[in-house]
Amino acid sequence: MNLRSLFKRLRGGHDVTPAVNNSLSLGSAELYELLAGSPAASGVAVNEASAMRVTAVYACVRLIAGAIASLPLAVYRRTDDGRERVRNDLWWLLNEQPCPTVSAAVFWEYLLAQMLLSGDALAEIERGRGGAIRGLIPLDSRAVGIRNVSGRLRYEFFRDGQWLGRDQDDILHIPGFGFDGTRGMSVIRHAAREAIGLALAAEAFSSRFFASGAHPDVALKVPGKMTQEQIDNLRRIWASKYGGAHNASLPIVLTEGTDLKEVTLSAQDSQLIEARRFQVADIARAFGVPPHMVGETDKSTSWGSGIEQQGIGFVQYTLAPHLNRIEQEINRKCFRTERLFVEFNVEGLLRGDSKARAEYYTRALGGTQNPAWMTPNEIRQLENLPPLAGGDHLAQPKDFHDAPPTTQTDEPTTATAA
Repeated sequence: MNLRSLFKRLRGGHDVTPAVNNSLSLGSAELYELLAGSPAASGVAVNEASAMRVTAVYACVRLIAGAIASLPLAVYRRTDDGRERVRNDLWWLLNEQPCPTVSAAVFWEYLLAQMLLSGDALAEIERGRGGAIRGLIPLDSRAVGIRNVSGRLRYEFFRDGQWLGRDQDDILHIPGFGFDGTRGMSVIRHAAREAIGLALAAEAFSSRFFASGAHPDVALKVPGKMTQEQIDNLRRIWASKYGGAHNASLPIVLTEGTDLKEVTLSAQDSQLIEARRFQVADIARAFGVPPHMVGETDKSTSWGSGIEQQGIGFVQYTLAPHLNRIEQEINRKCFRTERLFVEFNVEGLLRGDSKARAEYYTRALGGTQNPAWMTPNEIRQLENLPPLAGGDHLAQPKDFHDAPPTTQTDEPTTATAA
């Protein structure tokens, strides 16, 4: 089945005329995976929708996407002596409103969720006259066909009743790890499918277990032979009297030699709690998130004991690869010159407590012995404070030696007062 026939069927039999040559095809296995998801060994179908029902997956995606969406994305211009900030139309699109329908925070959260779940984050670069960027339109990566045509990627998708084709220069494409030339690897389909399947199966088992009054499955053993009607009546009476959580505390009364035998493992025997705890750590491992940041605190973390050290580890080992891919994709697609570039400001995530920041700023200003590497106004900018007149001076050690001596106060000393 090709994509045209698929969309024709999904649209109720109405034909659609693609604006581009549609050479993509789907076999029965690919079609099943697209619509239902691939079954894990546990027998549970795992796809983007079912995976997000697992709290560990939801927490990992929300944590990574939310952290990156909260970071300012600054635009810089390279100069002869360094760089300078630029506030242009692209800065507004990246930080405030990429398109009329969503804010920048929602835009980045959506793209990062697409990349983490499906393997690719896609957004159309809407250009005006002269190639000026007018907006960034998020796309559902699962509904976009990607082909390699003569060494260039071609993107095809259906919107507003027609097929649209875009060249690679007009699409922001941020693939996840394992890019194969057209698409990145989906975490839930390649690394965490079995872990998510086990988590879904364990959750379903837990729900059934507690819905049945936290009782294991049992078999009723009776002496002699029973008719089918008697068997059905016994089943019905047993279910009405002892089935469900609302009957969990009722005493069991067995008559006429009826015996009770367990036929399933209890939750304790099957180590359900331990299994569910392990799945949290296993899923977090696949997303590169430390388990303690998604609520699994059974074991201590090796990323340091303080919040500052843990934040630094999260930025360096979890967020940095995603940030680099986003920055490089924007730089090569949105700028026509190498003088302009974007960079995420991660200072907010690396910020320590008030005491640690005060000590750091003191050293940055030079203290009383060493050359400074930050000006007072640069520090005030990090603290969201307005600049001061004369605050752009970089202090040197001689500035402290030339400072006037401290004046003697008129307050009497302890000895004089005595």
